[in-house]
Amino acid sequence: MTWTKVLTADTLASDGRQLVKVGKRKILVINHKGQLYAVDNTCPHLKMPMKNGKITESGAILCPIHRSAFDLLSGEVQEWCPWPPGVGKVMGMIAEQKKLPVFPVRVEEGSIWIDLQPE
Repeated sequence: MTWTKVLTADTLASDGRQLVKVGKRKILVINHKGQLYAVDNTCPHLKMPMKNGKITESGAILCPIHRSAFDLLSGEVQEWCPWPPGVGKVMGMIAEQKKLPVFPVRVEEGSIWIDLQPE
């Protein structure tokens, strides 16, 4: 594993999120109910930013454009293209479902670290 320090732990408030840049990648670090997650900030479908996506009670992040739901822990698709009504389902049928890339997160010595190359 190749861990990269991205934030000090005290800069990420409870239920907060912070966009960090590591190399050419933009990673969204999320504190949801006291659990830390790191996901790629780019929706794998429309390549739009995920930063303002709603976090659901079930622990998924919604694409703010077409509301596909991605599990914060695994990146797996929970719901694919439900919006806009009618059009979203068609878009979903012609577009390949792809996982949202997620990254391991740890807190050590007051800093948040992520691994961009998970095994």
